[in-house]
Amino acid sequence: MEIERKYLLKNIPEELDLKEKHSISQGYINTTPVVRIRQYDDQYILTIKSSGLMKRIEVEKELTEEEFNELSTMVVGNLIQKDRYKIPLQDSLTLELDVFHGDFEGLIIAEIEFETIEKAESYNAPGYLSCEVTDQPKYQNSSLSSMSKEEIEALLST
Repeated sequence: MEIERKYLLKNIPEELDLKEKHSISQGYINTTPVVRIRQYDDQYILTIKSSGLMKRIEVEKELTEEEFNELSTMVVGNLIQKDRYKIPLQDSLTLELDVFHGDFEGLIIAEIEFETIEKAESYNAPGYLSCEVTDQPKYQNSSLSSMSKEEIEALLST
């Protein structure tokens, strides 16, 4: 089960510790339900997710590079490329800061995963996470993957 809240940032706050960085490239074979392949540094992962915004079922399976390359031929829509920074927060939480590249250059989304819905709903985010987009499906990576050039331009101009 995945329980997370998402935030949109205009820039990266100076006080964040950006030491732990991972390169991600991912594509979508399907968006309903979500069937995603991802290269995470030197790992290859197949992910299936149910519908939902704050809470959804998520199942992951490790792939070989060969399987990943075979499945890559089935990807539809935009390729998502980003750097992910993992930043420790209080209460054993981790902020995942995604800095997008390519067609989505300039987009920065922060996510925090929680153990329970109650913890997610009661969480008081730091001030630099003032623009919550958890309930806005357009900020899900699966939605980004199917956007037209015009929709991407509109998203980046907000």
